[in-house]
Amino acid sequence: MATIREIAEKAGVSVGTVSFVLNGKSEKMRISAATKERVLVVARELGYLPSISARRLRNSEEKQTPIITILWTLDARASLISRFLQGIQKKSSFKDGMFELLIQPYENGKLNEVESLHTGTRFNGAIIANASEEDLDYLEKTNLNVPLVLYQRYSKKYSTVNVDSKLTGREVAEYLFEKGHKKVGIVVPTISSQAVDYRLEGFLSAVKDLGMENLYILRDNFTEQGGYSVIKSLIKKSKKLPTVLFFLSDPMAVGAILACHELGVRVPDDLEIIGHDNDDQTAYTFPPLTTVHLPVEEMAVASVNQLLDTINQRLTTPVSLQFRSELLIRKSTK
Repeated sequence: MATIREIAEKAGVSVGTVSFVLNGKSEKMRISAATKERVLVVARELGYLPSISARRLRNSEEKQTPIITILWTLDARASLISRFLQGIQKKSSFKDGMFELLIQPYENGKLNEVESLHTGTRFNGAIIANASEEDLDYLEKTNLNVPLVLYQRYSKKYSTVNVDSKLTGREVAEYLFEKGHKKVGIVVPTISSQAVDYRLEGFLSAVKDLGMENLYILRDNFTEQGGYSVIKSLIKKSKKLPTVLFFLSDPMAVGAILACHELGVRVPDDLEIIGHDNDDQTAYTFPPLTTVHLPVEEMAVASVNQLLDTINQRLTTPVSLQFRSELLIRKSTK
């Protein structure tokens, strides 16, 4: 593994300059952009890994095991990280101690405030989940010091792992059409999410193509309370209900089922409900929730593989991987 001295010799700069660049202090020390870029290029070519474990343990002999972090938004979507971690736990290289894992929450829309992305001193690579449009714009415009993989987002600059969310929305609409539904509705969480936007787009496009009537596009928080409030408000204000509601998040669908029970709306006889993600609790609602299974565990493994390949120079250009979702039919639909 390359040392700072080797990087300095190949880049034609001092050891101190390399140290400043790799520790994110180039601007403070007034190192030119060209010199910074030259040092980073050489560091990547030589496969340099900062000895994060050694620094943390203050032991220069500590084995330099790559440390990767999962940057996950600190909001209602945090519930999905448990399935993501389950996928990683099954990965043989994690069991064998081939990498270490950190989890770092961040606030949606404020990815630019995560200082460790700039310094590259806390981890060797990052998987970024749930980035907002503002976060994605920041990532595209900024050259960061660590390799990245984006989960459930698209990028030309970084490797990505996705499902085809437009296709998901379309397939749900086609399923409803085949069941004879003519008046449908969709419930959208109020978050900045590329994946949610694509699901909505795919669903509405198919509804139009199939000649169905979309009665409502309803919006509320990405929580059980959000879904509960949607049903309460809908039934209070409207005399014309759809025969089915597609919720673009499971927590909202779970809250909606409770509201239906309280208001005497029978699920699925009066109103069918479909969720999205296949959260653990969805099999235990009453009735059990029909939902779209998001292959989180498989996507987690793919994200780690991409990141480790990038860190170890086996992957030098961005790669986009795409998975398929699957509709799980339970008893909240007829």
